[in-house]
Amino acid sequence: MDYLIEGFKELEWQQPVMWLIGCILIYLAIKRDMEPMLLLPIGLGCILVNMPLTNVLTEAPSNAFLIGAFGDLAKEYSFATQAVGGEGVIEWLFKVGIEASEAMPILLFIGIGAMIDFGPLISNPKLMFMGAFAQLGIFITVIFAVLVGFNLNDAASVGIIGAADGPTSILVAQTIGAPELLGPITIVAYSYMALVPIIQPPVIKLVTTKKQRLMRMDDQIIKPVPKVVKILFPIVITIIAGLIAPKSLALVGFLMFGNLLRECGVLNQLSKTAQNELVNLITLLLGITISFKMIGSQFLTIDTLKIVGLGLLAFIFDTIGGVLFADLMNLFSKKKINPMIGAAGISAFPMSARVVHKLGRKEDPTNYLLMHAVGVNVSGQVASAIVGGLIIALVLG
Repeated sequence: MDYLIEGFKELEWQQPVMWLIGCILIYLAIKRDMEPMLLLPIGLGCILVNMPLTNVLTEAPSNAFLIGAFGDLAKEYSFATQAVGGEGVIEWLFKVGIEASEAMPILLFIGIGAMIDFGPLISNPKLMFMGAFAQLGIFITVIFAVLVGFNLNDAASVGIIGAADGPTSILVAQTIGAPELLGPITIVAYSYMALVPIIQPPVIKLVTTKKQRLMRMDDQIIKPVPKVVKILFPIVITIIAGLIAPKSLALVGFLMFGNLLRECGVLNQLSKTAQNELVNLITLLLGITISFKMIGSQFLTIDTLKIVGLGLLAFIFDTIGGVLFADLMNLFSKKKINPMIGAAGISAFPMSARVVHKLGRKEDPTNYLLMHAVGVNVSGQVASAIVGGLIIALVLG
């Protein structure tokens, strides 16, 4: 009967700690409504991969249980499963969906693109510059990451948390970073995205005055964009991204493909499918698959604590970068911009735009900044994907 307590005999101290972390993630998903579609499957996956002798990873450990129970017959089974690879379901999902092809985070961009209306950005193209400059936190965080001991590849993987874009963070970390950092980077990226309404307001207030926060943009009306322009936009952006940042083309191209489904007018059903069924399915699978990199012995390290601090730093400097660039634009522009909308360039779509709008309404209930903030927000979505590709190209190059 020893096989009945085999799991207890194989238990290591890191595993109960990871169970607790998994339960905390599930609590935050259910009780606090923090990115529930991701944190809930990640939380349960964290528990699954940290069970002793689990068969959601390589099958060999679970075979030890069978051998204890069924003797020689199970030994023959064990050798057979090892001969054909023997990956458990979560390990297989990770190897196929992320490690081998990066398919999951890239496919997710089709749905994200189908959700985005680039009209406010097209109507006011200068908003693109704020979205680009709001990626400042990525590069500052890379510098700090090197200073605290990460090598350049790992530092770049940590810095991309500042993209405020989960799929981009996963893709960059998987492509150029140490494998054991993928789990912490993903958790930190999605956790801080959920905390945008808490992180951004005090930072925005720190770098703006009340007079700036009260600025109105009523003279800069977001005009309707012709349909042909909306159709051409994703095509043109795909070509430009392919020329200046080829490594970003998978992300940008699939993002623009999703947007083309939305804007073409003849594939409405596919657009709705991309926005709903595709996004939901990929998000759920991505969450539980990422848990493969949350094995306690690899996750509970000093590096994880460093990533938590650096991720917060990235979000703070992204917010500051967008606001300060809006201030810079005001020095040369006749039509003044409320600098708060620059903070929406961190790409956490559409949450960051809503945060800016609510902050503006808190200062002046009649001030309407939402559409301007959305324009900056979607420009940040494109910019984060391009910057991710540039970082991969620069580091690997």
